[in-house]
Amino acid sequence: MDEALLRSLTPTVLGVLVRRGADFAAAEDAVQDALVEAIRVWPADPPRDPKGWLVTVAWRKFLDATRSDAARRRRENLVDEEPPPGPTPAVDDTLQLYFLCAHPSLTPSSAVALTLRAVGGLTTRQIAQAYLVPEATMAQRISRAKRTVAGVRFDQPGDVATVLRVLYLVFNEGYSGDVDLAAEAVRLTRQLAAAIDHPEVAGLLALMLLHHARRAARTAPDGRLVPLAEQDRSRWDTTLIAEGIEILQAALARDRLGEFQAQAAIAALHADAPTAEETDWVQIVEWYDELARLTDSPVVRLNRAVAVGEADGPRAGLAALAELDDSLPRYAAVAAYLHERDGDLSTAARLYAEAAHKAPNLAERDHLTRQAARINARRAR
Repeated sequence: MDEALLRSLTPTVLGVLVRRGADFAAAEDAVQDALVEAIRVWPADPPRDPKGWLVTVAWRKFLDATRSDAARRRRENLVDEEPPPGPTPAVDDTLQLYFLCAHPSLTPSSAVALTLRAVGGLTTRQIAQAYLVPEATMAQRISRAKRTVAGVRFDQPGDVATVLRVLYLVFNEGYSGDVDLAAEAVRLTRQLAAAIDHPEVAGLLALMLLHHARRAARTAPDGRLVPLAEQDRSRWDTTLIAEGIEILQAALARDRLGEFQAQAAIAALHADAPTAEETDWVQIVEWYDELARLTDSPVVRLNRAVAVGEADGPRAGLAALAELDDSLPRYAAVAAYLHERDGDLSTAARLYAEAAHKAPNLAERDHLTRQAARINARRAR
């Protein structure tokens, strides 16, 4: 069973049902039922037209689910519109579905969870693992989100800012999670950039390309994370870097700075440095100052503390860190790194171990555990 094929067909099938009158929640349930049926049937009897098969089965699942006296007349009208047998036209509704999932009435976390479930094809369990919450909690969150957007049609989509946020968060999930959604997020952001002339759309696309360019160097053959300073820069995709920088420069020239442009500028400075030692940390701190002004985000200020530590020394970084709440995600990891650079190995080892315990995924947990072990080995010598 080709799960990647099923995942790629999900947005098209869902789009067909919604365009034909199904409300979003019912359509999403019908598509998921059709996918389960495909997993059961296809290994023994693969269809010649997978997309057409899924559309037909999902539509019938929807009609079955909506059978009631109150819905009878509407259902009879829908039967007349049932798609005929044969190939289904190739229509990519994915971006429209992102707008629908990013409805302003949803919180960003609910919008991302709904998008990953309905459009990305992830299971509730996979999404719950990504958010580090129980599966039952995530199921309730997704159910509430589906109820919220039930009845919302394509003429009532979310705004561009919300869609950008969802695309960014989905890209991050694909970049670091078990299921690869990063390339799909890049593809959709390219579509959005072609359809909407907006510097922040361009900024997000540039940011994605600059991060995606480094992907091959982010993990070692055994799967462990490779920190930015230790990455083999010959493995970075220079074509993507050049494209990202060109898009960013055009966006910045419009003098309408936004947070994605500022983040992309930081990524560009990393990508432009021939070696880690040649990174222009002073400029990076300046861009973090701009980003903090735009977002007032404590996470941005946490990252800024790292940059300050590189530009002005670890004591300065620790001073910047002391102004922040130590309950912030990855606070302990940043503190461990700065204490190590300052020569306080005992504190660094303790904080690396603490950070590993709080890590949001296994790869990061393994990396931080290795860091703690490395420091303890240095202390024992």
